[in-house]
Parts: sequence; structure tokens; C-alpha cells
Amino acid sequence: MAALVLPVWLVTAPAAGASAVADGQALATQRQCLGCHQVEARRVGPPFRAIAQRFAGRPGAARHLADAMRQGSRGQWGAIPMPAQTRLSDTDALRLAHWILTLAKTPQP
Repeated sequence: MAALVLPVWLVTAPAAGASAVADGQALATQRQCLGCHQVEARRVGPPFRAIAQRFAGRPGAARHLADAMRQGSRGQWGAIPMPAQTRLSDTDALRLAHWILTLAKTPQP
């Protein structure tokens, strides 16, 4: 029988539902993402929900967002660039990206 190979983000991603949202927000807090981003409101960077809505349903969206976190980006959301988050591991970047993408589907408060 062939071995089942799962992506790292699937193995390390939190369970679906309210727990996943809490875990994603906790990771965003721990990694200091909330210094520039909020879930609903623009701060320095765009709100996570706006990011989720822009990239929802796009193939490779999680990888693109994780790469943008780790490498930085400019010009996608205005004049203020996203600095590279070089201390963020690839695994944590993917976990954050998957959490952010779930925000496109969750009801707004």
C-alpha cells in the first residue's frame, strides 16, 4: 500500500472551526502581525479579511501569502510596503496564510 503524503500545513494546521480561528489569531498575536494588521480594520497594512477576500479561491493563494510574509511585498495595497518577516518560519507563514484565507468565509461580527 502506498504511503499518504500530506503537506506540512495540513499536518500542522489546527482543527477546523472556532478553534482554528482562535489558534490563527493567537499565532498572529505571537508573531506580532497585529502591530500592523487587524482582522476587520485597516491599520498600517490591510485588514486580514480584505486580504482573504482578495485571494479567496485562487490556486496557490496560501503559498503566495506565505511568500509575501517572508519576503515582503510592495505596491499591492498602497504606498506602504510589507517588510520581509525573515524570523517567521515557513510553517508558521503557511499556518497564518491558511488562517487568513478562512476569514473570507467567516461571518463578520
